[in-house]
Amino acid sequence: MTMNATVLDLRKNMKKIMSAIEHNEPVTLSYRGRKKAMIIPCSAEHFNISAAEHPAFGMWADRKDMDNVNELVRNLRKGRF
Repeated sequence: MTMNATVLDLRKNMKKIMSAIEHNEPVTLSYRGRKKAMIIPCSAEHFNISAAEHPAFGMWADRKDMDNVNELVRNLRKGRF
């Protein structure tokens, strides 16, 4: 079963929404009558992953412009002109 909530419910009835999430019930969030997001409860296994095991870890390992990070950041921060 999915709970439906509005943005106003997030402000005024957060306790109900958190209770639903604690009971592993997803919450569909709507704004002005349109569905905007879904809040899905996290399981404990999502929090027990190390950074090295995350799929995004090392995704730029093949980029040669990342060899000197200080130079890269300096170039990003300098002005256009």
